[in-house]
Amino acid sequence: MSCFEKTIYPFTAIVGQEKMKKALLLNAINPRLGGVLIKGEKGTAKSTAVRALAALLPEIEVVADCAFGCHPSEPSLMCEKCLARYKKGEKLSTSVKRTKVINLPVSATEDRVVGTLDIEHAIKKGEKKFETGVLAEAHRGILYVDEINLLDDHVVDILLDSAAMGTNIVEREGVSFSHPAHFILVGTMNPEEGDLRPQLLDRFGLCVSIEGITDPKARVEIIKKRAAYEDGPVEFINNTKEEQEKLRGQIITAQKKLKEVSISDEMLELIANISLQMGVDGHRADIVMMKTAMTIAAYYGRCEVNEDDVKEAAELVLLHRMRRKPFQEPQMDQDKLDDIMDQQKQQKKDNKDQEQQQQEEEKKKMIR
Repeated sequence: MSCFEKTIYPFTAIVGQEKMKKALLLNAINPRLGGVLIKGEKGTAKSTAVRALAALLPEIEVVADCAFGCHPSEPSLMCEKCLARYKKGEKLSTSVKRTKVINLPVSATEDRVVGTLDIEHAIKKGEKKFETGVLAEAHRGILYVDEINLLDDHVVDILLDSAAMGTNIVEREGVSFSHPAHFILVGTMNPEEGDLRPQLLDRFGLCVSIEGITDPKARVEIIKKRAAYEDGPVEFINNTKEEQEKLRGQIITAQKKLKEVSISDEMLELIANISLQMGVDGHRADIVMMKTAMTIAAYYGRCEVNEDDVKEAAELVLLHRMRRKPFQEPQMDQDKLDDIMDQQKQQKKDNKDQEQQQQEEEKKKMIR
């Protein structure tokens, strides 16, 4: 067991907070969902879950001599140098490493985030000299921003742009440099300390709101597990090894299954209808809901999206996109969502009944 594993509380040992865990797992399966914003009071296992997710994820293969940890066989995850070598047919030396969690402090400047270009070196020698920033370090890993609502809005914009494009572009004095920046963005915040602007909120793929667990039995379980972990972390982790491996295998299987998942026009119409009836602005919610529903189907090992997948996706996608009044906490109108789903099921039943009736009438005409 590595030192890394010894110091990380296991993901499968986290009690409760099922929506938070599901949102993190879905982003691990499909990093193109756009990350997750976790809103909740202190002491609700937010940072524990993020670190535990990294320990849970399978090891990744990287180009051994690359500063960005490029993928050795996927061109879209390569920097310019690795891509050029790859196209020449050069065999890239590889190594295997754990998925990293890169922490971004709220005091981070733009240069610390995107990296810096040495302009003097570029002018004198005609070569681009780039000093990597947080986005380069986070490539193919997890970028974790605690108290993201306290981060400068401009820096949050940069993070969300890079997360959406999968690329970091740095331009200084007419010199431009870009590198791949594919990462799972996880932001956490305590709503009591202020909120993000609606324009920034909308750019996060998923959002969950969590609270402290109020069930006494569950709280006792948390105490016992944490005490057991602190008394003997190695033994505690060994006892969860089977569950961890099972979940890790489920993630790997779902990542492969995702390519096979299809979504019908009927489910797309349901997604559009949910967004319209819930009063969501723009089209980003529809697109993210579709991607999330497909990822949920893959997580459960299915190749086709159903109503339950769409409903679960809606609960994760719409919370931070609901229209609200100033100083009002965002809330998911669960009753309204349930009504929309019931209408969909009723419509589906009515269409089926009508189709059967038409078939019976056609049979009667043929008999006559």
